This record gives sequence, structure tokens and C-alpha cells, in this order.
Amino acid sequence: MELHRRLLFLLTPPIITLIGHLYVAQRLSSAWTHPVWKTSCWVGVLLMYVGITAGFLIRHDHSTPFNDRVSWIAFTLLGLFSWLFVLTLIRDVAMLGLGLADVWSRFGPDTGLVFKRYSAFFILAVSLIATLIGFFNARSTPHIVNVDITIPDLPPELKGFTLTQITDLHVGPTIKKDFVRRVVDTANDLNSDVIVLTGDLIDGDVEGLRPHTQLLAELSAPLGVYAVTGNHEYYSGAPRWIAEYERLGMRVLQNEHVVLPYQQGQLLLAGVNDYDAGRFDSAWASDPHAAIHGAPDDVGAKILLAHQPRSMQEAAAAGFDLQISGHTHGGQFWPWGYFVRLQQPFVAGLDHYEDLQIYTSQGTGYWGPPMRVGARSEITRIRLK
Repeated sequence: MELHRRLLFLLTPPIITLIGHLYVAQRLSSAWTHPVWKTSCWVGVLLMYVGITAGFLIRHDHSTPFNDRVSWIAFTLLGLFSWLFVLTLIRDVAMLGLGLADVWSRFGPDTGLVFKRYSAFFILAVSLIATLIGFFNARSTPHIVNVDITIPDLPPELKGFTLTQITDLHVGPTIKKDFVRRVVDTANDLNSDVIVLTGDLIDGDVEGLRPHTQLLAELSAPLGVYAVTGNHEYYSGAPRWIAEYERLGMRVLQNEHVVLPYQQGQLLLAGVNDYDAGRFDSAWASDPHAAIHGAPDDVGAKILLAHQPRSMQEAAAAGFDLQISGHTHGGQFWPWGYFVRLQQPFVAGLDHYEDLQIYTSQGTGYWGPPMRVGARSEITRIRLK
């Protein structure tokens, strides 16, 4: 039974992507009558499928130079295919609507064929340009986003407290130590009181990624460096990664809190396991109430680190003032931000739920395709007011 489930897990993505590739190949190739163009279209799309499938097949193997090279090719092609598929689908819907409205007959019998051909060239051009722009955006040093958050009744001695957030770094097949170096240097240069890492820092095994995650040991802040787990830590063996984070000098908050002194006051910083951690082991279930249990009554602010924004309901019920999250990547590239809203209550920026404020970062790295379009990567500096 376990073997059947594993085979189904491994075969489902290639089958789904094969259907998508056949659809794109058929629709784009039908725009041309010359056999060379038709054949080139089919060959190009099927080669793209082979490259992406190779990435699926080595996805859960250990991090090795060969696997990383395959992943680079597969993820880049996956990003390109996403644009080809979405734009082709939009074109077909548009053509169907124009056909039902009998637009073609008003402008001549060949209008539909001309539109079909030129729109195919347009799809190819836009997809290639978007892939190049998205690649540049994803690989650039993350932007610094400064956010002032007003906490009602914040004691005067806590005003000006600063916190730097790194999240969704995804050190793995395509994000290595050169990118991590830029993130660490940028975060340290912000000179915040605390640095927090809100999950999904990695995407692979400890041994293969240690040369690249080792640089995280250089993160430094006067009141410490704190982390929580995201879903990808559990995919890659959470206990081993938690131990590794602790070795690197982070304090991993697992449904627990610390009280931080600041000037003449103090605030509470808590962290919970990822929202879905209980699916891997019931003992790991996320619990904001446990995270705040035993907190002193005189803390001036209560801050929760939770990887996914949808921890907000329990966080609000537990009495937190501010939740800091990631996970969404801001959608990473169009149009997937619209689909993130089907799972998460918020995608990016500062929002409210009852008395709780939630800040959702668009992520420091990226997952999968090295692409960001319409959702900039960020290192966030939060200041309390």
C-alpha cells in the first residue's frame, strides 16, 4: 500500500504536466501551416517536458552538483512553461468569446487565422521576456522593506524596537552560499534589535546544504536570532534541521516564548511550529496557546512568529498583538498570487484580524522556478510604534 502511494505521488506531477504540455503544443502548433514550424513547436515543447520531468524525478534525492544542474534546467523550464500555458489558455478563451460574438465574420474570413498566428508569436515572445525578467528579479539581492507597526498602548520604553525578518530563503538546488552571503550581510547591516527567521529556510538535506547554510551562523543581533519551522523543514527532516539551526546559533521556538528586555521594558517573542506540522507528527502540532502559556502579565507587546498567515485565528484567540509570517512568496509570479488566496487569508503586507495585526512577507528567496514577477523578494525591518 505504501509503495502504491509513493508511486502515485511520483507519477501524478509528470502526468499532469504532460497533459499541459500536449495542450500547449497542439494549440501553438495549430497557428502555423508550414510543417517545419509545426514540428519545431512540438519538439520544443516535448523537450521542455523532458527537462521538467527530470527535475521531478530527482526532486527528493540528496543535494549533489549533478542534481542541482538538473534542477536549474527543470525549474527554469517550469517557469517558462507556466507563462506559455497561462497565456495560451487566455488566448483560447478570448478566441472562443470572439467566435461566439461572430467578430471574425465582420472583418473578413481570414481574420481569425491571422489573430491565431500573431497571438502565438506574442505568447512566445512574452513568455521568454517574462522568464528573463523574472530570473533577474529572483536572483537580485532582496529589497529592504521598512514597516512601521503601531501597537495600541505600547509602553514608551518599547517604542522604536526593531526586528529584521528573513523568511522563505529556500537554500537548495538553485539558492546557494553566494545568495545567502548577500542576505546575511544585508540583514546584519540593518542593525535591528532582533533577527527572526520565519520558516522554509531550506529545501534539501542537512549534509548537502551545510556548506551553504553555514553562513547563517554569522547573523547577529543584540537580543538574539530566533527561528521557527516552515512546511519545508518537515519535508526535509525537521528534527535534524532544528538541531542544525541551533548549532548555527539560532534559538528555534517550538510552541514556546522568550521574554526580551528592551530599555526599561520587556516584550514577549513567541514562535509556533508550522501550521501543518501536526500532519507529520501530532506531537509537533502548531499551538499558539502553548506558545504564550506562562507569559508574564507585564510584557509590553506580544509578538508571534508563525510561518503561515492562517495561524492568525488561534494567535488572535491567544492574545497576541502582532503575528509575523511568510509562506506565500506574495504569489512569486503572475498569476499564482490569485490562487494563494484560496489557501491563505493574506498574501503580502500588513493586515488585521480582530485585535491582531499580521505582517506577511513576500519572502527572501524563491521556490521552484528562479522567477519573480510582480512580487519582489524582501528582507523586512519592522519598527514598533
